[in-house]
Amino acid sequence: MRAVVARSAGGPEVLEYTERPDPEPGPGELLVRVAAAGVNFIDTYRRAGVYPMDYPHVVGVEGSGTVEACGPGADRFAVGDRVAWHQAPGSYAELAVVGADVAVRVPTGLDLTTAAALPLQGMTAHYLVASTFEVGLGHDVLLTAGAGGVGLLATQLAAARGGRVLTTVSTPEKAALSSAAGAAHTIDYAAMDDLAAELPAVVHELTDGAGVHVAYDGVGAATFDASLASLRRRGTLVLFGGASGQVPPFDLQRLNSGGSLYVTRPTLAHYTATRAELEWRAGEVLGAAARGDLEVRVGATYALTDAAAAHAALEGRATTGKVLLLP
Repeated sequence: MRAVVARSAGGPEVLEYTERPDPEPGPGELLVRVAAAGVNFIDTYRRAGVYPMDYPHVVGVEGSGTVEACGPGADRFAVGDRVAWHQAPGSYAELAVVGADVAVRVPTGLDLTTAAALPLQGMTAHYLVASTFEVGLGHDVLLTAGAGGVGLLATQLAAARGGRVLTTVSTPEKAALSSAAGAAHTIDYAAMDDLAAELPAVVHELTDGAGVHVAYDGVGAATFDASLASLRRRGTLVLFGGASGQVPPFDLQRLNSGGSLYVTRPTLAHYTATRAELEWRAGEVLGAAARGDLEVRVGATYALTDAAAAHAALEGRATTGKVLLLP
């Protein structure tokens, strides 16, 4: 098979499209013919060495495809089943071994390309608004990177639950996408010279001086201070990513002086820790997409041979919606 390998820790240039032995499923595993693989920031962190990894390794953790073989004990699925997953290392490939415990069925009516765009970002958006801070009627919500993959999905889910969503965007085109997803207000942070001061001022003006109940921040270092200062008394900051870099340690006393604030740093693995929870989140997200209740924007597709270009575009904040690789 052909696959994309990170030869060593580094930039997109370390990615190599190469031939690898066909994998075989072990106990509890599926061999899947990959239809599409999701490109995510976690892939870039592992490629760059931010997260410890062995090199060389086949990149990618998310995708969709058709089951070609089942290992012993993987009897939850059968050959020919259409599946998607968010946690199967080695997904940038023509064939991937996927644990049956992390695979979910793709519902009838949902194509495999769209299905590949949803496991990681869709379930992340779901746990953010349904579990980490349960958005409800009357809640004011701030969401950074409103035109990103998680941003567009979380905006739709939060608005559907009755929240009023304010998003940050960097271009008029991204503002239009965010508004179409249900954002009540889009804020152009690219025009701000002092984000930590100017963004909270705009947010407080839009919320009659109160601030938002919750800020979902996937950008990290560049926006953390602004997100924290945008909260109302006893508000919650949910830091779910670090697209601009990781947030350094900070003085917890700031939570007191800011109004008895809350900060949490969640991850999807802890919100899909049981099979029941995984199937619930995946079922709600994939099912909504299949019914047409959730619009999934695939912003760009690349061939496996162009994985380096896909990583460069993602890290350069040049993408909207989901980026996929097609074998």
